[in-house]
Amino acid sequence: MTAMVFENAKVALEHEVIDGWVAVVDGKIAEHGTGRPPERGVDLNGDYLVPGLVELHTDHLEAHVVPRPKVMWHLVAAVVAFDAQIAASGITTVFDSLRVGSDIDSRSLGPQIHNLTGAINDARARGLLRADHRLHLRCELCAPDVVDATRQMLAANRVELISLMDHTPGARQFRDIEKWKTYYGGKSGLSDSALEGMVGERLALHAANHDRHRAELVELAKANKIALASHDDTTLDHVEGSMADGISIAEFPTTFEAAAASHQHGIGVLMGAPNLVRGGSHSGNVAAEDLAHEGLLDLMSSDYVPSSLLMGAFELARRIDGIDLAAALRTVTVNPARATGLDDRGLIAPGFKADLVRVHLAGDLPVVREVYRDGQRIL
Repeated sequence: MTAMVFENAKVALEHEVIDGWVAVVDGKIAEHGTGRPPERGVDLNGDYLVPGLVELHTDHLEAHVVPRPKVMWHLVAAVVAFDAQIAASGITTVFDSLRVGSDIDSRSLGPQIHNLTGAINDARARGLLRADHRLHLRCELCAPDVVDATRQMLAANRVELISLMDHTPGARQFRDIEKWKTYYGGKSGLSDSALEGMVGERLALHAANHDRHRAELVELAKANKIALASHDDTTLDHVEGSMADGISIAEFPTTFEAAAASHQHGIGVLMGAPNLVRGGSHSGNVAAEDLAHEGLLDLMSSDYVPSSLLMGAFELARRIDGIDLAAALRTVTVNPARATGLDDRGLIAPGFKADLVRVHLAGDLPVVREVYRDGQRIL
């Protein structure tokens, strides 16, 4: 039996933060209490002790794999570097979000996605990873190859989350076609005339593939007992479709009405922590802070900045009346864990995994000092 005690900490429990201690035995939380522990332990000098963060949607791994256009980095090295950044951000469980289906800004990965998942598995088997890595497929619904590519990924990997994406110009995130041109033009460097041609191509693909592919992917997810997420819901019709398909998570709804309807019907509303930290969406969609003010923010994701997840939780508690730190931390710990069926983590409570993060508050900035997974220090 291995045991350790953390003392002199601000311990973030499910519904309150206490000044006290936490005891860990054999990688699990054994007990906690206020004041001094029954026996002396590691003195945290008044720092916070919070549950390890659970990240559902980060595509940051792709930036490590392709750090520059046409540059493909060593895959295991990319995975290990990404993992180190994840752990340093206080994330102990991460859903590696890999896009499936050819798209203008992801064709460079192509068949490399299979090599990348192989690299993740290889790094895990060799004990090179600090965090618990799980697989999230971001499926581009209108791509001609998305269903076949998803089947191949399911045959070779354990997938635990599938999100249904549609980046067609004129739809969802890009209801304004000019925003689509700005976004994809910036990524691709294509001329205005080339982008105009692509708009027509994308609309044709949407008409030919969207409904059929969505139905097939929903069936695949249900058959394999995989949690489903919608992506960029914008209208009430989108939410009704999510309800019909058994969606459990609404990733980044773009409008207040879509977020409110999702929350009302028990679909967890997930927003980007960078949106919260920055005070608004970088693409002009609904602000996470506005949803939080109305009690409509259920989960957060770091999206494209891993360190934003912890920062977002502390900012949420600091800026939103009625949301204390315990409630804010639930959006990045136990809520995402429960949304994906992981009921063994996300809380500092007896029997839960001892995934723990020591956080020092430097002014308003939370700084990760130590990270533990299953009671073992990983940072």
